[in-house]
Amino acid sequence: MSVCAGGARLVRRAGHPFRTPVAELPLFLCPGWIGASRAQFHYQQSYTTSTQTLHLTSTPTRLPQFTKLQPSDLLLTKLPPQCSGCGALSQVVDKDEAGYYNLKRRSVSEYLRGKSALRRSEEDAIIEKSLQAAAAIDPEILKQLSFQNSKSQPAGPLGVTDPPLCDRCHNIKHHDTGVSIHHPSIYSIKDTLFESPHKINHVYHIIDAADFPMSIIPGLHKLLHITPQRSLNRRSKTGKFYQGKKTEVSFVITRSDLLAPKKEQVNAMMPYLRDVLRDALGRAGKGSRLGNVRCVSAKQGWWTKELKEDIWKRGGAGWMVGKVNVGKSQLFGEIFPKGRRESSTAPERESAEVSQVPLLGEATPSANLEELESVSNEYLDTNSLLPPAQEETDYPEMPLVSSLPGTTASPIRVPYGNGRGELIDLPGLARGDLELHVQPEHRPSLIMRSRIRPEQQSIKPGQSLLLGGFIRITPITPNLVFLAYSFNPLKPHLTSTEKAIGTQTQTRESNVENISVPGTGENIASAGRFHLKWDVTKQRTGPVTAREAANIKVERLPYRVMAADILIEGVGWVELVAQIRRQPSAMLPETKERNDDWTRGEKAERHKTDEKYEKEDEEIDPDWPSVEVFSPDGKFIGVRRPMNAWVNFAKKPSEKNLKSRPRRSMKGMKKLAKSRARAGAYV
Repeated sequence: MSVCAGGARLVRRAGHPFRTPVAELPLFLCPGWIGASRAQFHYQQSYTTSTQTLHLTSTPTRLPQFTKLQPSDLLLTKLPPQCSGCGALSQVVDKDEAGYYNLKRRSVSEYLRGKSALRRSEEDAIIEKSLQAAAAIDPEILKQLSFQNSKSQPAGPLGVTDPPLCDRCHNIKHHDTGVSIHHPSIYSIKDTLFESPHKINHVYHIIDAADFPMSIIPGLHKLLHITPQRSLNRRSKTGKFYQGKKTEVSFVITRSDLLAPKKEQVNAMMPYLRDVLRDALGRAGKGSRLGNVRCVSAKQGWWTKELKEDIWKRGGAGWMVGKVNVGKSQLFGEIFPKGRRESSTAPERESAEVSQVPLLGEATPSANLEELESVSNEYLDTNSLLPPAQEETDYPEMPLVSSLPGTTASPIRVPYGNGRGELIDLPGLARGDLELHVQPEHRPSLIMRSRIRPEQQSIKPGQSLLLGGFIRITPITPNLVFLAYSFNPLKPHLTSTEKAIGTQTQTRESNVENISVPGTGENIASAGRFHLKWDVTKQRTGPVTAREAANIKVERLPYRVMAADILIEGVGWVELVAQIRRQPSAMLPETKERNDDWTRGEKAERHKTDEKYEKEDEEIDPDWPSVEVFSPDGKFIGVRRPMNAWVNFAKKPSEKNLKSRPRRSMKGMKKLAKSRARAGAYV
């Protein structure tokens, strides 16, 4: 950070107080730029050169003279140090950067001049008088109503409303227009996390359910020096300190309401999600417990209370780490423990509290300008990547929630529990540039906002499936019909392969809409060939293999049903299913477990850890159905084991099936009939 500090000194020497050098790095990586520009605005210095005589005597050097604060200059000190929406440092220099405040905006001017202090509703005054009267009669009433004494809680000045958002956040929130910031690298996140003032740190690795597990950050444990995952050994340790700090991780799968319509259905998918996560982690995931995987939905409120309670009990610093548009900011507002405080009488709690820097807005016109500058320099440390924490309140402002990638520009630190801990929302890492290949008016349609109910598409030989007009799925296996279910917001279109190629490459006039920007057709390339290697015969055959129906063993069936999920980064997935003929017994190798060859891609990865067996598992079976996917630059495509979302979660189950009453026992009726029969016989 010596470069940032040196840049700040150059700004102080310049004679133009409103000119700031253009930095290529994000603002939160060099807070010295903002600190220097804000400090320069408050004062003006004038110097006189000293003249020397032959007797080596000099006239006294004139000390720096500070001009008196003007009312307009004092208003700048009342700006919030940091925008609560994006976390960028406040500034009035560059309107194109994050954190810029237009002083002529109505909400900003009213906040600076304190007009909001007069806007106190009559309802609040009536309620306060009623509570005071009730407390005078019986003080126990307030305890029953869960009200605490206002003297024991630190509170802000009366009448002060929430600080306004910067111009960039204001435009994103109200006009849905804005520019993304430069996405930081994992190494800058690593340096920021190492500056944590807490001994106990917990990283919440946020993963999106729409393209799970493509939003996983590879190698996160090694880069951040996180405690390794607990193995299956019962003697494995639960935590370990590195350099006086303990950092653990939890995998949080957000937007789980996109997977199934019911909470019970998503809960039943946890074994499948752990298996997919273990496959994505590779060799590091084999043999680990993965008991730290959570599946939440901020929209539906699924399991957010449990995660909020876990954050409160753990304390310390909670870091929200993930890629852009995975739902970090929205989840932040749901799991933050609002309105909860702890008693600060214990000396250890007082020592654990984060020191609060006095607000710049508390200065008066008669305050010394040197003190204001020293406070500003102390508040904005040019050698720190981690910005200062906000002032603790019961109900603080939450980060801005938007579909724009890269809304959060700087780490947002929000403390809670009277110094118990803090929750930190970090900027998202780069996820992919698929939206750059899409027309601006269609970019919002790339985000899956609600659960998709797709229609079944039958891809016959010679046909291809187009998604949005610029992603093409073409079967390679001849004389085979594929079933496709598009669980993504892109509009599917089934057509011949020749027409699909012309539409995708933008060389053919068609009624099919292609939402990509002009020129994307020249960059279309193959993303690879993907094989349907997972056996879903038992899940797809229904009553044929059901225990309560025909109960036919899968090994006796003359066919197999293979499936796979094709992932589109940041958009969704496409479920592909194909039925193939079972191999004749003469073509199979002479082994006792002959039928296990159909599921070796699923079972061998769990138990075999030797590299020799791993190489054998990677061999491609020629009988597996395969497809080829074409996308811009041959990127943004992945594959995973099938979720079977069409069979299990395509339709919302009725409440009768979920909570049906068991069949009434007829034992009592049979006894009653026998007793009546005996009574009739005696008569």
